[in-house]
Amino acid sequence: MQEGEYDHYLGPAPHVLVAPPGPNAREAVERDERLTSPSYTRAYPLVIRRARGSVVEDVDGNRYLDFAAGIAVCSVGHCHPKVVEAIREQAEKLIHICGSDFYYEPMISLSEKLEQISPIPQPVKVYFGNSGAEGIEAAMKLARWHTKRKWLLAFYGGFHGRTMGALSLTSSKSKQREHFGPLVSMVAHAPYGDVEFIRNVLFRHHFSPSELAAIFVEPIQGEGGYVFPPPGFLSDLRELCDRHGILLVADEIQTGMGRTGKWWAVQHEDVVPDILVTAKGLANGMPLSAVIARAEVMHWPEGAQGSTFGGNPVSCAAALATIELIETHYMENAAALERVALGKLRGIVERHACIDSPRARGLMCACDVVSRRSSRKATELRDRIVAEAFRRGLILLGCGETGLRFVPPLCINRTQLEVGFDVLAEAVATVEAVS
Repeated sequence: MQEGEYDHYLGPAPHVLVAPPGPNAREAVERDERLTSPSYTRAYPLVIRRARGSVVEDVDGNRYLDFAAGIAVCSVGHCHPKVVEAIREQAEKLIHICGSDFYYEPMISLSEKLEQISPIPQPVKVYFGNSGAEGIEAAMKLARWHTKRKWLLAFYGGFHGRTMGALSLTSSKSKQREHFGPLVSMVAHAPYGDVEFIRNVLFRHHFSPSELAAIFVEPIQGEGGYVFPPPGFLSDLRELCDRHGILLVADEIQTGMGRTGKWWAVQHEDVVPDILVTAKGLANGMPLSAVIARAEVMHWPEGAQGSTFGGNPVSCAAALATIELIETHYMENAAALERVALGKLRGIVERHACIDSPRARGLMCACDVVSRRSSRKATELRDRIVAEAFRRGLILLGCGETGLRFVPPLCINRTQLEVGFDVLAEAVATVEAVS
């Protein structure tokens, strides 16, 4: 099997045999709803049997093009044979031994590889967890421990996770925080892209710069709407942090691992954070997060932080294979396909008044759904477009209040990308015609 051919292993997509949800999917959803937490956000009843590359097959035999990749997780594609083989080989040797207590080669090798690709100059230290939220929790603790300061700052619209600490930074949607207070104290928020607000409001009226331990920022806001920052924003944040001894923490959970055509989104502005958190695309679907920090920052003592499953050897093996594939094939592909994605999105905007603001960096792409009536109507339109795309064999996710995000696996080829956006255009036309 040549590199890239496995994308078509399941056959061409979209290929809808049974109007979804089919009978097998409906039966599975009924079983799920009897026992599973209702807190999960299921936009539509897609019940997956298997997946390869950029193609997903449901339990009724329908095939879908995947423009979500498990929320930007399956970076080198579903079940890439090299990742599968790395998992299999490691599982035959060692599945778990707790990296907080003992040593093993996959964790050491992955630490070395992350040091090589990190935007933070060497020497660095690496801490491993299981999820993005867990990585953010560790970064919050590290920032307070290193600086001996208490205040933390994040941005409105940001999403950093749903655990209690990470949720204190998150302000994407009010329902994510409703009834969960009190959250972690001494956490403030500022408008995304507005450094002057930090200087002129927070530093004047809330706390002095000498009390602020760290600023947490997504280089591109993800769940909050795929909001691209104004030019110079990240550089201005870096300058502010340097001036006052504040740590800059880059949340690259969704933007990292080649998603934007570079290893890290901060590299588009040549900004160097003090701490970087990565997860999602790091291990191509295996649970893993990493906190990378300047060695002089991550010098906390034994027992200050740990994780039973963090840095699991099987996950580390998957990550090593994933990084190699991104490095040799797929980061370049993401950069090259940015122009194609933008061109297709701009064409849709020209033909449909309800679609606006096309944007892309690498294969982190989005647009907004708009309505002359109200933002609530725009949200309803967006959700109907997502549902119609599903019926036509395209997997999409929304973002923010009215956004559509497009984050296919980085292995997707040009033909698949163009077909996916053609299906989107058909879905938009169908919904627009009855609105």
